[in-house]
Amino acid sequence: MRTEDVLAAIATGLWRWDNGSGTVTLDAEAARLLGLPAEPATLTESAVRSRFHPVDWNEVDGIVNLAVAEGTLAEVRLRIMDEHGHVLRTVRSRSKPIIRGGDYLLIGTIQEVAEPQPGTTAAHPSITGDWRRSREAFLLDAGRALAEARSTSEVLRVAASLSMPGFSPDGLAVFGVAGERLTIIGHHGHNPGDDGPFTDMALDTDYPAADVVRNGRAIYLPTPQEYRRRFPATWPLAQRFDRHSWAFVPLIVAGRTIGAWMAAFKHPVAFTPDERSVLTTVARMLAQALARAGEAESERELSLGLQRAMMPTLGPEIPGMTVAARYVPTGGGLQVGGDWYDMIPLPGGGSRTDGDGGRFALVIGDVQGHDVRAAGLMGQLRIALRAYASEGHSPDAVLSRASRFLYGITESYGVPDPYGDGYEDYAPRFATCLYIEVDPATGTLDIARAGHPDPVIRTADGTALIRSTAGGLPLGIEADSDYPTTRLVLDPAETIMICTDGLIETGGHDMASGWTRLRPVLEKHTGDSLEQLADELVQAVHGPSSHHTTGPLVDRREDDIALLLLRRNAVTGRAGPASPAPVRRTALTVAQAEPEQIAGARRQLRELLHDWADDEQVDSAVLMISEMITNVLVHTDGDALLVAEARGPLGTRRLRVEVADASDELPHRRRPGEMASSGRGLILMEMLADAWGVDPRGDGKSIWFELYETGAEGSLPSAPEPAAAEPTGPTGPTGPTGPTEGPYGGLSDGPAGRPAR
Repeated sequence: MRTEDVLAAIATGLWRWDNGSGTVTLDAEAARLLGLPAEPATLTESAVRSRFHPVDWNEVDGIVNLAVAEGTLAEVRLRIMDEHGHVLRTVRSRSKPIIRGGDYLLIGTIQEVAEPQPGTTAAHPSITGDWRRSREAFLLDAGRALAEARSTSEVLRVAASLSMPGFSPDGLAVFGVAGERLTIIGHHGHNPGDDGPFTDMALDTDYPAADVVRNGRAIYLPTPQEYRRRFPATWPLAQRFDRHSWAFVPLIVAGRTIGAWMAAFKHPVAFTPDERSVLTTVARMLAQALARAGEAESERELSLGLQRAMMPTLGPEIPGMTVAARYVPTGGGLQVGGDWYDMIPLPGGGSRTDGDGGRFALVIGDVQGHDVRAAGLMGQLRIALRAYASEGHSPDAVLSRASRFLYGITESYGVPDPYGDGYEDYAPRFATCLYIEVDPATGTLDIARAGHPDPVIRTADGTALIRSTAGGLPLGIEADSDYPTTRLVLDPAETIMICTDGLIETGGHDMASGWTRLRPVLEKHTGDSLEQLADELVQAVHGPSSHHTTGPLVDRREDDIALLLLRRNAVTGRAGPASPAPVRRTALTVAQAEPEQIAGARRQLRELLHDWADDEQVDSAVLMISEMITNVLVHTDGDALLVAEARGPLGTRRLRVEVADASDELPHRRRPGEMASSGRGLILMEMLADAWGVDPRGDGKSIWFELYETGAEGSLPSAPEPAAAEPTGPTGPTGPTGPTEGPYGGLSDGPAGRPAR
């Protein structure tokens, strides 16, 4: 009897599915089972597919591809549909795929199976909706969890927590490949030390995981006998784990086998096509997750390496001063960008480690962009700045040379990209920078600024003030740029803060709102720890509490943060630390050629008096300095030097403002008419100041006024006695009458002061 006759007798058909030609050959029984005339036929793939339930065809496609990849039998169950979409019967097919080039040929049998009756358990769970729904839900959850894992340890933790529908493994192990060696990346369900023999082995070892890596095909061992038969050399090592079934599945990414995944079961598992399909799908997702985690860890390691290489250490302590620094990458990507800081010992001032306290420079800057190129330019620029500073150049010369250097190395980026990437990635870039030359012995700071935010001074009484400094264009904009130098003196117990714009603008802030957020942090800080203050500043903008202070520009991209703090330590004596009087001071020179600096003077005075009790007094002070400085610029040929000082405890402070010039002509009283545009300075001084006067100063003079802060209960403090070094001129309830009108247009040496109200 022929084989075909035997198969027909048991209602079993034969088919040949040629994936290359797209045809399916059926015998008479197979055609009948598919709802076609009971006669041999050769049909197209689409004609045969139309007889299958659409959901089942999706199952067929996955299982056949799995069998092709593993070289195993493809066993599926299919619901056969008629022309009207009604289910005729359920059939089972068992086929062997034969690989032919890039295609395959399926040769197998097809046989009808009985459908379970309603209310009974299905003969095979793979054709039930519950199984499919459970499997789909499991794969969705597994895919989401693995996609969210950020590190290899997280991926392994997710893999260990997977609960597969109906056959959850009791032990897991992930193997990786390192050269010609197989190593364990992680495992679960084994006691510590049990993985000793498998930790490191050669790829030619007679072990299932090594075989999977060598051949790229899964190995399923449903029984201990099967394991012992196929891998007798390593069976004694696996026997002690008391497992009954094992699955070793390759971890493949982009066609490359990167390792193997082992799932071990304490209960027998037959590894049906559905079960193998689930294991293979999980292995693919696991391989992708491990690859992503490996790339992310490599990027993090690269970022940390770049940070360690490019961010300097602050080095030995500086006599009489304390320094703290922070760098926080917040912009994403490689976690390294163009922000940097540096501390450079300068020649000619002794070593920083000797007892003389040699001069040094503090540098902070920000190269445009947040990518590898920005980091590279930052490294080059930092080296150039160190070289120019070490040559002994002044701050303005250091920045001028650095700007020329950056312009020179970036101007070539305007040529066409030979790799076809276009011009955009090669556009010239600039950098902002703040350079401070510090003399620890005197507290003198010589500051040059290239488009960078101004420094902030925290005075001895805790007040935080923005110090306006002269500046020039960012580095690299022009080949030749000038950078004027501003000199400040850091008094004992004062701290200067310099930072990149990330500290101010992170969290959707602009310069104004960002400074409003930072100022309370600086002023509320207590204690002497500069490191603690640095942490508080970073936490205020980048910590958990910073989310409650989101600024108006919510779409602004986050930026890296670089921060430097320098404090001149308080003078100590035999009786312990000195207690400096609560005093805050600001100074500014307004040049004849720069009358726009008057607005800067008004801003600095408002900064100085930001917590003054009486807002009207602040407005009065601002009005008076505008008048005083304008008169100097209009009626003299020199510059105006403004010095403002607030002294005393909060609520009872005295404000003294002096404006000095080099002219020896004293101001005179004028009586302006209704239409006069000037001459009212004296009237303003008499009405608004608590005391005022004119002091001759060598070849020039100083015009001053004082305001006394309203106390907490609304009372005014008594006017303090003037210092011996501060002549106040004639005083009295009325004073002498003013002299005749003079060239100063409204200020006179007449009533030099009024008693406190």
